[in-house]
Amino acid sequence: MGQKYFGTDGIRGRVGTYPITPEFCLRLSWAVGKVFAGQDRRARVLIGKDTRISGYMLESVIQSGLVSAGADVSLLGPMPTPAIAYLTRALGADAGIVISASHNPYYDNGIKFFDRHGSKLSDEIEQEIEATLETFMVCEDSESLGRASRITDAPGRYVEFCKSCVSSDFSLRGTRMVIDCANGATYGVAAKVFEELGAEVVVMFADPDGFNINDDCGSTHAENLQLRVLAEGADLGIAFDGDGDRLVMVDHEGRLVDGDEIVFGIAQSRKLNKKLRGGVVGTVMSNFGLEKALENLSIPFLRANVGDRHVLELMKKKKWVIGGEPSGHILTMDLTTTGDAIVAALQVLVSMGVGEDQQSLKELVSGMHKAPQILLNVEVASPGLVAQSESMQAAIADQIKVLEGRGRVVVRASGTESLLRVMVEGDNESEVKQIAQALVQHAVDVVIPTGK
Repeated sequence: MGQKYFGTDGIRGRVGTYPITPEFCLRLSWAVGKVFAGQDRRARVLIGKDTRISGYMLESVIQSGLVSAGADVSLLGPMPTPAIAYLTRALGADAGIVISASHNPYYDNGIKFFDRHGSKLSDEIEQEIEATLETFMVCEDSESLGRASRITDAPGRYVEFCKSCVSSDFSLRGTRMVIDCANGATYGVAAKVFEELGAEVVVMFADPDGFNINDDCGSTHAENLQLRVLAEGADLGIAFDGDGDRLVMVDHEGRLVDGDEIVFGIAQSRKLNKKLRGGVVGTVMSNFGLEKALENLSIPFLRANVGDRHVLELMKKKKWVIGGEPSGHILTMDLTTTGDAIVAALQVLVSMGVGEDQQSLKELVSGMHKAPQILLNVEVASPGLVAQSESMQAAIADQIKVLEGRGRVVVRASGTESLLRVMVEGDNESEVKQIAQALVQHAVDVVIPTGK
């Protein structure tokens, strides 16, 4: 049974447009409080958020809904999504809630959930929440209402957790880096992690005003970071997204290093140091160059559907610990329960080595050669229906024949935005561009019959 409200990463949309409205979020949080209520005790739920202006409003109504259901609430304030996952399990809470729309613009927002283990909710729990949403909302009597409090030392706890993911003798002394916090949830913690490990840190886009999150900055707009790395003569740069669960990096020459290359660098290092457990999970969007580079190292590679949730499911099934997406969601499941951009960045730095054995970021990922790939996003009505239409499927089949086994085509609806994503990969860049543009034009021309 599919979910009515939950997508691949919680519930997301434009603020003020259903379901991201105060009324719905009040009912949703009440339902969450009911589902997580214990038989003989109150449920305790943590709430964190990123830096969007709408976070204040949604935090208030979600707190009210939980308290009305009899759940106790602990407010964390602006914190990265993986910090809420960590603190939920570290503090023994029943659930964690993150108010964030990740890399989306400020006018969007969303709600993500973690269970008491710091893992994303199962389909069964999401379905139970949706079923409870359909029932009549009843506020608990006054003596049974929950309480709300604020955890003031949450940032310090998370900084120490991140540092614990590297050995106690690991040092970044002599490393000069630039970090781009996307005016988002990492603005108050990321620099502290690297500085306390000894790095010299230049910070960009760490002055959120409620509206500038992801605005020409962060992991989806790393151009300014590339220029700043060169201007500062830095060893590398790191760009986070708005909620701190994904990253891209920049080497000392200003070249962008994406999620595929980050996964390769970590996996290669662990393989050489005999610390890699199993293989690597990517997605259908992962570059063929990653697959080939891992094959050259005799590292197994499997593809999951797009979304770190699907990557994680396959990793758990195979009992592997490294996975990720080109966009920069990196999973190191021996260290964390969800994608954590700061922890992933630290793993790259560990992989680069220290002292006489240290190599540059460029050298770390030099064993992977990316195949020409283009990803185009197109706005269409009902992207899911367009992607599955007979006309679109026929067009895709025709273009696959053109590639003659020399590449791949993936056309899918975005799980977080109202977009159709067209990815084409092959050995000829010009041909790849032509095929992608042809498929985009075909998608625009697809007519979905009325009533579907």
